[in-house]
Amino acid sequence: MDLAVFAGVVSTGLFAMSYLPMLVKAARTKDLTSYSLGNLAITNVGNAVHSIYVFSLPLGPIWFLHGFYLVASLLMLVWFLRYRAGRHGAPRRQEGSPEHPLEHAPERVDEVVATTA
Repeated sequence: MDLAVFAGVVSTGLFAMSYLPMLVKAARTKDLTSYSLGNLAITNVGNAVHSIYVFSLPLGPIWFLHGFYLVASLLMLVWFLRYRAGRHGAPRRQEGSPEHPLEHAPERVDEVVATTA
């Protein structure tokens, strides 16, 4: 294996490993609110167009890396649309409800100091 192919194999593994925490977190939490539909859509269109170039190359590490990117970006887009659709039908928390995290939080720091002194 020559140096260029070895570098391709190593970088493919590193790039794929860098994506895995994002994919695992998105699958586990179903929270993709920090992602935008526009970014995910453009990423998928760009990957589709880039596929014409990548798959015209001889089989090598770039095929596996690009294949991983295709699957990962498509998964993120599908999950974004799926989980966002589920969020619209969910009831919103009412302020003052027991689940509201700031129900009894003081509005100012001096209120905290006054109650602890």
